[in-house]
Amino acid sequence: MPSDMLEVIRGEGFATVAFNRPERLNALLPEMLAAFDEAMADLDADPSVEVVILTGRGRAFCAGLDVDMLKAHGSIAIAGFNPARTISAWRGPVIAAINGPAVTGGFEITVACDIILAAESARFVDTHSRVGLFPGWGLSARLQRAIGIYRAKELELTGRSLSAREAADWGLANRVVPDADLLDIAEAMALSIVSGVKGIAAPTKELIDGGSLLPLEGALAYERDFAKRNRERAGGDLRFDHVGSSRAHAG
Repeated sequence: MPSDMLEVIRGEGFATVAFNRPERLNALLPEMLAAFDEAMADLDADPSVEVVILTGRGRAFCAGLDVDMLKAHGSIAIAGFNPARTISAWRGPVIAAINGPAVTGGFEITVACDIILAAESARFVDTHSRVGLFPGWGLSARLQRAIGIYRAKELELTGRSLSAREAADWGLANRVVPDADLLDIAEAMALSIVSGVKGIAAPTKELIDGGSLLPLEGALAYERDFAKRNRERAGGDLRFDHVGSSRAHAG
């Protein structure tokens, strides 16, 4: 796989994964998607990496699928790939550091992440309906849960661009930051996460995600059951750590 299309840089407890095809606004090719799946699997198998920062090189986060590739080979070329599912299934938090446009497939990848930091240049656009396609990586399900069904319909039906400030106002982005500070702030957030008890980030993500689609009573029951399972793994203690001894409060 051409590794130059995807960069992986390891830090202290986290890794930065960057789409690296800036001359094409990081438009996705099958080999990029394959490299992404492989990189995320490698990081998932490394217990020293608890957080991933996902970003793009150049002036865009990701322009979605490469149009020339689609014209030449059709959507069959990317059959079997689902980077949004890869992200949501990754065991720990994935921080999206969005620089410039996140378009269609790039937008789908964005909303699969756990925390979204938007540079002032960030723009969020869904063009599926404009070209006669439907989302396939979860945008129609995730976006309405993030910003509400009416706003999601507006974006998905009109294809209009949502600015970074609007995204933050609508609850899509956690915060808007200067472009020059984007990666520094993302790294500081990653370090803040890993500075806690080792291993707690992954089950915390699992807990929140597991209860997010349930009615309130179901989510409360899920939380109680989740805490009980972790207490049992920890030998009856109320606290949790990476190896199952007792340190961090789990409820």
